[in-house]
Amino acid sequence: MTQSLYLEHDGKVLLVDLEGVGPQKAVMGRVGEISLRLPTESEVDSMGIKWSERRTNRIKFGNEFHEVVYAFPEIEWPEHWTWKDKLISDGCVDPLARECVYRSMHRVVSKVILQNHRQEVVMAKVKRGFFTGHWTLPGGFVDYAEHPLEGAMREVLEELGVAVEISEDDVVQIAERIFTSEGIQFLSFTYKCDAVNDLSFSPKPDEIEEVRWFSIEEALARAASLFDVGALRLLE
Repeated sequence: MTQSLYLEHDGKVLLVDLEGVGPQKAVMGRVGEISLRLPTESEVDSMGIKWSERRTNRIKFGNEFHEVVYAFPEIEWPEHWTWKDKLISDGCVDPLARECVYRSMHRVVSKVILQNHRQEVVMAKVKRGFFTGHWTLPGGFVDYAEHPLEGAMREVLEELGVAVEISEDDVVQIAERIFTSEGIQFLSFTYKCDAVNDLSFSPKPDEIEEVRWFSIEEALARAASLFDVGALRLLE
């Protein structure tokens, strides 16, 4: 197992050459032999850079595991480090470093607590995705160039076949969590919306198996997502 150190500060990442000399800068769109990589802890220590650990990720490429310590460098803004946005398109940068940038980016999801006059909430049993066969609040991934609020309304329409109106003041919870040692990070926005009238649902056939109203207690007992559990508990 190899071990590396991922240091990021204000969008800049520390890279070294194959001899451990750095900092080095990436070049967008470059093609060639691998010549830049993440440093090791000893290489960073030799540069006199102090750092504080945030977490350690385990990344598997083929049959090989890599341990990467994600850490914050205790320095001023690193002018001579490389922008992470340039790093990912440089073919001369070790794929492990590019994968680490990928894992440092949030996956944004939006969910909706749709509640009726009996204080029941809508949940859907999903056919595909992370929670196949389980009950979740309606919602999903936010698209590129889409506000979480827009994503929430779009997901309810797509999954349940009903149009809802939600405002930014209706946010119940904003939560962040990393669920596994792989280090994929999720940022979840959950909104609350009151159902004014009785609704007739038209579930998306290839995605939703069933839609039902549940009491808060019943919803909590069935919820598969920890984000859903946290948001529902705020309504108790």
